[in-house]
Amino acid sequence: MGKIIAVANQKGGVGKTTTAVNLAAALGVLEKKILLIDADPQANATSGLGIDVNKATYGTYQLLEHSIEVSDAIIKTNSPNLDLIPSHIDLVASEIELVNQEAREYMLKKALEEIKNNYDYILIDCAPSLGLITLNALVAADAVIIPIQCEYFALEGLGKLLNTIKSVQKLHNRDLDIEGLLLTMYDTRLRLSNQVVEEVKKHFGKMVFKTIIQRNIRLSEAPSFGEDIITYDASSRGAKSYLSLGSEILKRNK
Repeated sequence: MGKIIAVANQKGGVGKTTTAVNLAAALGVLEKKILLIDADPQANATSGLGIDVNKATYGTYQLLEHSIEVSDAIIKTNSPNLDLIPSHIDLVASEIELVNQEAREYMLKKALEEIKNNYDYILIDCAPSLGLITLNALVAADAVIIPIQCEYFALEGLGKLLNTIKSVQKLHNRDLDIEGLLLTMYDTRLRLSNQVVEEVKKHFGKMVFKTIIQRNIRLSEAPSFGEDIITYDASSRGAKSYLSLGSEILKRNK
């Protein structure tokens, strides 16, 4: 039975897509069968894996519309054991088009039912908003990973996201868990980074992953080559961090 994990935070620039793409790649390298769903109209996860956004015929938009079979939207990537359902700017329209649909929060959940058991993990890269598409991801998911950047406003907005998760648990998906909080963009030279780490650990304790993702130039470069960090530079600090995170998740889910 596959586990569906949404990577979500309504704040932009916290390392959501970087985490979704590279964690998916790491779990693939660790010999798990992985599907990554790009649920962000910006389609950065799609282009970050070397897929031409304009050439992808089907993707998350059609999936939410239920206009295709889910298998028609799946693309093989160059990363081991990693498939992708791409995104496109068209996905923006879903926010409006879903509003009047019956059971609009359950569209993604229904679409994924037939393939859930084909994968060990299905990761969903959410948009930086708490709109209907992100809501669909949270309703479909078994758990959520929340990336938090080690910067001054790190905890700002986190309360709002946790409240959204609580209301999703109450109204639509009572089995939704928090897989963990992931500290990203950590800079060893900054005292502020260390203060944020301490504060988040103090507030959330065991919910925080042991793995911390450090700032890493190779991590920033990889998407422009259309590659995940492990394909791009397996010896980089970024690759080691995401492999460590992958191992930590596998250990938690034994």
